[in-house]
Amino acid sequence: MLRDVTLGQYFPGNTVVHRLDPRTKILLVVIYIVALFQAQSWIGYGLVTLVTLVCMALSKIKPSSMFKGVKPMLFIIVLTALLNIFYTEGTPVRPGWIITWEGIARAVQMMLRIILLISGTFLLTYTTSPIALTDGLEILLSPLKKLKVPVHEMTMMMSMALRFIPTLIAETDKIMSAQKARGADFETGSLIQRAKALLPILVPLFVSAFKRADELAVAMESRCYHGGEGRTRMKQLVMRPRDYIALVLGLLFLAAMIVLKRVGL
Repeated sequence: MLRDVTLGQYFPGNTVVHRLDPRTKILLVVIYIVALFQAQSWIGYGLVTLVTLVCMALSKIKPSSMFKGVKPMLFIIVLTALLNIFYTEGTPVRPGWIITWEGIARAVQMMLRIILLISGTFLLTYTTSPIALTDGLEILLSPLKKLKVPVHEMTMMMSMALRFIPTLIAETDKIMSAQKARGADFETGSLIQRAKALLPILVPLFVSAFKRADELAVAMESRCYHGGEGRTRMKQLVMRPRDYIALVLGLLFLAAMIVLKRVGL
């Protein structure tokens, strides 16, 4: 299960999506999220799904990798669907039933919305390295420096958090395998028993996490790291024609979704 979690992972490549400036991809993700929440009908959801599939094809991200990113959220997706099925008023499927046709349609749309939201945002981390993502976020948030906001430190912490998510997941999987080899059982019993069985995992995991954090702090101090003041970048970000074309296409997509919502489609 833990090996299926792909949050924070980066898949190197040389596709047109990988070559886009990280600032462009961050802005496109924001536009994508806004456009997704404009969808109110099957036509709107179909258009967002089409755009998502096109982006996946251009980035050459395998559907199996995207499914691994969605898999840990299946419980939330199913729970959202059930709530919409049983609590949406409308025409009953059968006389006397509390399940309505409107509830079923709403449940499918909510499931699709969550899946598309996860898929669209995961494309950002799949196709952008943590360093490039940090640089792009810092540049986009640089106007906040005038308000004394520690932009560099914030983006650095976000980058390190994304970077260490796969590491901590791998560490957790290793500890669970070691515990199973010693006879631990994490799959049977009641919910409370399973929670208690996870306690032996938390202690070594926290110890390992704090040890890694301490080693990282020592490594940064030994390299005379003192924040963003006076620091330069090895690779300067440059907006190219393809970035402007991608932004224009993203804005056209958002405009189309707004028009569809206005006309009730």
